[in-house]
Amino acid sequence: MSNRAKVAAGGALVGLILLIWLPWWAALLIIIGVPAAAYLMLDPGQRRRLRRVGHKEIRR
Repeated sequence: MSNRAKVAAGGALVGLILLIWLPWWAALLIIIGVPAAAYLMLDPGQRRRLRRVGHKEIRR
């Protein structure tokens, strides 16, 4: 299993646990808010690089 697959599986598991343990709106806020906050903390050069790499992966 690749590292990305492990991260995705772990994220899905954490999301399910949060949905069971917290009210649905709080779990949704965490699931969407954490990646959004991480993206916004990147400087503009890092965001450009992330977008460029993402587009290359999609074209594969």
